Amino acid sequence: MIFVKEKKNTETVYVSVAQEIERRIKEGIYVSSQKLPSEYDLSTEFECSRLTIRKAIDLLIKKNIIVKKRGKGSYVMSQQKIQSGRDGLQGFTEAAKAYGKTSDTKVISFEKLKQLDDKIMTQLELSESDTVYELVRCRILDNEPMTVEKIYLSEKYVDGLSKEDFNQSLFKLIESKVEIAYSHQEVEAILVNEEMSELLNVPVGDPLLLVNSITFAINATPILYDISYYRADRYTFKNTLVRGNN
Repeated sequence: MIFVKEKKNTETVYVSVAQEIERRIKEGIYVSSQKLPSEYDLSTEFECSRLTIRKAIDLLIKKNIIVKKRGKGSYVMSQQKIQSGRDGLQGFTEAAKAYGKTSDTKVISFEKLKQLDDKIMTQLELSESDTVYELVRCRILDNEPMTVEKIYLSEKYVDGLSKEDFNQSLFKLIESKVEIAYSHQEVEAILVNEEMSELLNVPVGDPLLLVNSITFAINATPILYDISYYRADRYTFKNTLVRGNN
């Protein structure tokens, strides 16, 4: 790689090599569990010594990006999927904390619906006289976009709140007004479209999980209706199924 030869400070060459390998992993050039090219091949490509390659690999091992298998070479570490429902009904922030990861939220929009959707009104058991808000957010895990939420709520649960308030846990905001009890979810597989490709930084046509959920209060009143798009490469869902009487 030319950029390596141009480096004057050789002590930083291995960092540049590590950054390039990491970029390839993030962009899917090297995929989960794939064996990397040999040290010889990498040193030839990057036009540097094998010692520099070893230091770059060691740096990526410390970052839990690469794993070295004795006598077999270096491999891209298998990415751990986030299992929704593993610890019951949790918000994104709570789930991230349970996995020891950092979460962030990008609020895309928060606005009152001008035209009421019949399906949303039915799911939330509301009438035409009720006011409904739409909240759209991108949820981020360790600086990587993971899911896009389109959430619909009655005005009584968001009264007095502004767009900036939704950078935090939505469940925490709601539970200051009402106790959350349970949620019904429907999951289906779809393909990434251009909108989700841009928001989630994944290629168009990749698999995506579309999740429709209704979250209820302790008295079985619907609180929110959520249409969320989850990256299929990073998410799996856990459900408990109860067998009925035959």
